[in-house]
Amino acid sequence: GYIAERYGQPYLPEAPNVYRSKKDAQDAHEAIRPTSMEYDPERVARYLDREELAVYTLVWNRFVASQMASAVFDATAVDIEVGDCRFRATGQILKFDGFIRVYTEGRDDEQPSEEEGEGQLPPLAEGDVLRLLDLVPEQHFTQPPPRFTQATLIKELEEDGIGRPSTYASIVGTILNREYVVEDEQKRLRPTELGFLVTDLLVESFPDVLNVEFTAGMEGQLDAIEEGREHWVAAMRRFWEPFSRDLEKADVEMRDVKREERPTDLACEKCGKPMVIKWGRRGEFLACSGYPECKNTKNFTREEDGTIRPAEVETTDEVCEKCGRPMQVRFGRYGKFLGCSGYPECSNMQPLHKPTPTGVKCLQCSEGEMMERRSRRGKLFYSCSRYPDCQFVAWDRPIPEPCPACGAGFVTEKVTKRYGTVRRCVKAECGWQAQLDDGNGEYAPLPARQAAAKAPPRRRTAGNGAGRTAARRRASST
Repeated sequence: GYIAERYGQPYLPEAPNVYRSKKDAQDAHEAIRPTSMEYDPERVARYLDREELAVYTLVWNRFVASQMASAVFDATAVDIEVGDCRFRATGQILKFDGFIRVYTEGRDDEQPSEEEGEGQLPPLAEGDVLRLLDLVPEQHFTQPPPRFTQATLIKELEEDGIGRPSTYASIVGTILNREYVVEDEQKRLRPTELGFLVTDLLVESFPDVLNVEFTAGMEGQLDAIEEGREHWVAAMRRFWEPFSRDLEKADVEMRDVKREERPTDLACEKCGKPMVIKWGRRGEFLACSGYPECKNTKNFTREEDGTIRPAEVETTDEVCEKCGRPMQVRFGRYGKFLGCSGYPECSNMQPLHKPTPTGVKCLQCSEGEMMERRSRRGKLFYSCSRYPDCQFVAWDRPIPEPCPACGAGFVTEKVTKRYGTVRRCVKAECGWQAQLDDGNGEYAPLPARQAAAKAPPRRRTAGNGAGRTAARRRASST
């Protein structure tokens, strides 16, 4: 077989590896696996782009590893006696790599636990006398469990019986898209202030629904309905009657967080009055309780223990052209901007990202220059320097080359996952586009684009959510 021919007979187990299905597995989906052992990654590489090949190689290696012999380690523990003290060192020595030769599972914790040892030990025999080379004292404290990554969160959901393989991606996507959590540099999911707030509100109003036991139990009821062991009407009635009561109660009693002011131990540095936490368009922020006489506001961060700390003001090298004070990065209704540090005496403001010239003439007026700008949401776009007199806009980077098909003043460039670097005519009605070969700078033709038709505006009708109360709308949107 493939394993014996490629890696040698010792890597092939005596009998095929068979794995039991996990608890509550529905087995509704075929496993993701290679369709034939003839199509190894080397053979299909020329038909796939870089990302597709990486995914195929991952699937291939894991599938092959699942049918290979186990790895063999020698676990070693060494006790070293010095007077009345005993020191212990643990480690392991790899004797046969087995499936590890093909695939090694990544780890999610940052630091190995003490039980896992410190790695490989030198050959030792009982009674050996050791010479101390160095003594490194280390102090260890109990650490909280590491925060979830996407992978460990899905593993936890699976162990608790929540969701199915087909729904895990949407669960993780929802909490990220709604900004209930954010990913840090280590890809760990950290809850946001919005996440804490939504969780608190929902748990207060719907304690019977917002718990692991209910969600896992509902999955079991749905399985029972599918298998004919329970009638769906009875199951829905058991759920709806208590839930509808909680929903009506939440309509009246759910806290209006936008009007709440939570006191803090911080004092306003401008007037000395206590700072309070308020809720605004961009989430929670610190505000002086003396408003409107004092309009001091600050962003803040929350430590792991819940301590509130004002966020440090980010200063820049920019100087206010009106008063000469340094400009600071501030947050406004439409995101970050530069504001004078002398506010409120000086209320001068500037955009955080100043327009950058591209050296390409505007296609529409032929007088202005295309400038690189950022939208309110941070997306790059290109518009005429004569705005608002000329409102020509392009979303892709302009290149000072005429279109080979229609002769338009310039083409645009965009990097796509499928074709790599693609250049297109700035005129949508032309449709010319080509793949740029980075090796020799030549074009590889692509099918012509078709101008997208504009969708008609959506109209809100009486059947599209009208008439619902505020609490019901909040419940459905979360």
